[in-house]
Amino acid sequence: MNSYGVRCVIQIAPEDLNKKKFVYEERITIWRANDIDEAVDKAECEVKRYCEMETKHRFTGLSQAFWMFDEIEANGVEVFSLLRESNLEQDDYLNRFFSTEDERQQTNSE
Repeated sequence: MNSYGVRCVIQIAPEDLNKKKFVYEERITIWRANDIDEAVDKAECEVKRYCEMETKHRFTGLSQAFWMFDEIEANGVEVFSLLRESNLEQDDYLNRFFSTEDERQQTNSE
């Protein structure tokens, strides 16, 4: 079974300590799966549960995955998280940081 890293982006509701209007969290989790689509499905299920537990969090729907060259004996482990404040609304934020049209990526057809 292959290993994949999947990045999901979450929008966090405004809080008093924010300097800007929104906070976005980028999370990368590791998944063992038969293919990249299965890894994305697993990551999206996990991030939706995460957002249900953290009621101020909302999954933006953006997931990006990559096949790892080495197999990792981990499933669902968060290996990276970044919080970024922004005044950009969700679509503008995702377009600014993730859809510049310069990416070399393949889009899921579903």
